[in-house]
Amino acid sequence: MSEARILSELTETKNELQRLKERMSIGTPTVHKDLSLISLVPKWSGLDSGVTLEEFFASIETSAKLGRWLENDQREIAVMRLAGSAKLFYQGCTELHEEGTTWQMFKDAFRRRYKDTHTDQYHFTKLQTARQARNESPQEFADRCRSLAQKVMGKSDDPQIQRVHRENAERMLLSSFISGLHGGPGRQVRISNPQDIDQALKIAITVQEAERQERFNESFYTRFDKSVRMCSRSPGRSRSENEGQRQAADSRTESRTRNQRYKKSSSAGRSETSRSRNTQTQEALRCYECRGFGHFGRECPTRLKRGARAPDSPGRINQTERSKHSRPPRSKTPRENTRWEAKDSGNGIEA
Repeated sequence: MSEARILSELTETKNELQRLKERMSIGTPTVHKDLSLISLVPKWSGLDSGVTLEEFFASIETSAKLGRWLENDQREIAVMRLAGSAKLFYQGCTELHEEGTTWQMFKDAFRRRYKDTHTDQYHFTKLQTARQARNESPQEFADRCRSLAQKVMGKSDDPQIQRVHRENAERMLLSSFISGLHGGPGRQVRISNPQDIDQALKIAITVQEAERQERFNESFYTRFDKSVRMCSRSPGRSRSENEGQRQAADSRTESRTRNQRYKKSSSAGRSETSRSRNTQTQEALRCYECRGFGHFGRECPTRLKRGARAPDSPGRINQTERSKHSRPPRSKTPRENTRWEAKDSGNGIEA
């Protein structure tokens, strides 16, 4: 039984070897595709804020080499990763939907559509005038300069000429990066005179971190000294200081209230004084002959009429008595009583 089993296994092994030989002779080896690398390809919408078109194509081709994708697979995966206006362009481009469209035809169509309309002089000017933004780190500024340098670098099929173009672009990149840095990192990089962009970026990052650490140390020791001074104060002293501050606040409040009361009383006193002055002025301007206003007693028309007549005319009474009878009865003030008594005594009339 064991011999029969061994013979059957040998027969199966021979058959498998035969099949492998036939497959090798045909030249169609088994290819295993790794489609999990699709996640490494970024989405592309045709906007300037995202990756460039060349970076999009480069990511697809690199993933195709690692995952053993075919040319048709690259085109299909590129279509899957399109978004926004790029996807609308693909849907409206009929030549990309025809049978037999290759990967190269796909790239050429997108390059014609999304070709940069700016001239080389524009990119040269942007690279020469590049300056570090306010909140931009040296690493971000270096990446922006690299992107501008890629746009000004010439393209050639000759490897030697392409190498020359790359060296020129690197020199312009280093010059723009060094001149565009500001603050302490920029000053230190210009003093160090680096030979390439990597060395310049390393110096700038080192200086930036050192300045940040110095600012942190200064703020830390300042807070520490303040806390030590606050803890060194005795409780009694703090209590007395608080009591003094409270008393000062109470005295200020009391002074403010006193000032307000004084202002009110002063205004009331001024109004009462002005009122009494007006009354006295009116009384002083009243005529004591006819009790009228607008003239004094010596200018009174009634007195002048009486003086124009003869003093011994028959049927006439004394001028003083006539003025007494002509005036209406009223209550005299003490000042007026004194005045009338003096006048009557001068005329010889008994009171």
